[in-house]
Amino acid sequence: MNAHWSKVFIGAIFEVVWVMGLKHADTFLTWSGTIIAIILSFYLMIMAGKHLPVGTVYAVFVGLGTAGTVISEIIFFHEAFKLSKLLLIALLLIGVIGLKIFSSDTTQDRGNS
Repeated sequence: MNAHWSKVFIGAIFEVVWVMGLKHADTFLTWSGTIIAIILSFYLMIMAGKHLPVGTVYAVFVGLGTAGTVISEIIFFHEAFKLSKLLLIALLLIGVIGLKIFSSDTTQDRGNS
């Protein structure tokens, strides 16, 4: 895995943080953390998208963010556990992994912008 894919994965972690923050933030400090997580997640996704296929970056970013959010809600906030929900997340992750495996890992330089 190269540095650009690492940006996607780290950005997805920040996405999980800000999505949960939108639901659970209720103080200035938690809202500040949510806003910082939003900025970092999109910054990392945009930076990765400059060097990797944008559609694949977006699909992996959103897929990991969705799976991470659902799993985090179950673990940390006692959301209802449903086997069907976890099976669908597993299917989503299989698709994300497939996109990652079959996409080109060659870095595409798009100029010096």
